[in-house]
Amino acid sequence: MKHPVKIAVVCLARKTYDFGAAGELYSKIREDLKSVEAVQWCFIDELVISQEDGLAAAKKLAGEHVDGLICISGTFHLGHLVLMLKRELAVPVLLWGLPELPYNGGKIRLNSVCGVNLNASNLYKSGFDDYTVIIQNTVDQDWIDALRVIKAMKGSKIGIIGYRADGFFNVGVQDNLLFGQTGALVDHYELSEVHNYEVRDEEVSRRRKQLADTFDVSTLSAYQLDKVSRLSAKLDAFYHANGLSALAIRCWPEFARDFGVSPCAAMSLLQSEGLILACEGDIDGALSMIAHKALGAETPFLFDFSQVDFEQDFALFWHCGVAPCNLWDGVCNRSLDTYFAGGKGVTADFVLKSGELSVLRIDSARGGYRMFLQKAKAIPMEKLLKGTYMKVVFDRPVKDVLNLVLDNGLAHHSSVVYGTYIRALELVAKIKGWKVIC
Repeated sequence: MKHPVKIAVVCLARKTYDFGAAGELYSKIREDLKSVEAVQWCFIDELVISQEDGLAAAKKLAGEHVDGLICISGTFHLGHLVLMLKRELAVPVLLWGLPELPYNGGKIRLNSVCGVNLNASNLYKSGFDDYTVIIQNTVDQDWIDALRVIKAMKGSKIGIIGYRADGFFNVGVQDNLLFGQTGALVDHYELSEVHNYEVRDEEVSRRRKQLADTFDVSTLSAYQLDKVSRLSAKLDAFYHANGLSALAIRCWPEFARDFGVSPCAAMSLLQSEGLILACEGDIDGALSMIAHKALGAETPFLFDFSQVDFEQDFALFWHCGVAPCNLWDGVCNRSLDTYFAGGKGVTADFVLKSGELSVLRIDSARGGYRMFLQKAKAIPMEKLLKGTYMKVVFDRPVKDVLNLVLDNGLAHHSSVVYGTYIRALELVAKIKGWKVIC
């Protein structure tokens, strides 16, 4: 399910051109837009022609609290109009030009492209870079999806329990920089607040049955299974009680020692239900998963580049056993295991399913933010390791991708989802003024 947004739409025109045809085209566009998923539209129904029209439209839309503005150049028009709207609406703008109609009597009818050129130049020279341009008959769905990401980040509340993992300086964030760049707010909680969170025994029992139905738990003791069940209930209740958009967890070294098991298996279960849970206190990683979810991608999760094979040209996306259990390949034995932390490291163990992948890391560094994007493909492999993992190939040599990560000092976690989610995120970066690493 995509993140909902609210978008204003105006159609600009001038009576020296075929504004009647522009009005007919605009009527059809309005009807077509109503079918777009999870968008509340704020239409200015009449063509905006004069300065007075522009002022009236801007005043009306200023109170709607929209997330974006579509300015259709129905024909060429006054340059004042977009600037009047932008002055009142501090939101990203889509400048939409229409393909020219067949000539009628030797006269150009719309001159829409020139109107888009005028608007783009006026906005750029006024210092605005948050505009996108299209020349086509249908709306740019990727631009709408970019607004979803921006809104989801802006409205997010990211919790962190404990701190980042010991020594993982590269996933630390500066909270005010994060807020300034995205609008996301961070709240800190102690590990003990989750460990001691009260839950009903009935919920623990329900989680115990769910775990046993989902995983092979034959290697766990009754104590370990009870601890994972109890933690699943606690994390779920804590997450919702605090109204969190995501939760980053200092999952080692203290967690297993103080609670009795690591959180990996519980995180695998809860992520399959749509919770965004980030390992090792990685707040930017959580933000990356929020962005993927806003696009409608299901169950994003964090992975490590744990292995590269330059001869066979693949990478291993691995983590210690936390990937959402619904992404299991359906072939291997999906199990829980205790292979680390002296028997307290209860993790999920399975190979992830094959399919097209999109990789994202929204990453802070040197006082700013940037975005790492890649397309990849998970291919079948045998279950050879503990933890959760997949064998991955890229549309370029894996060495080139690894060098992008290393040469740009990217953090060692990225969010991965099934499906293709690239261009909308490129537009997010353009609107935000972030560098894209791809």
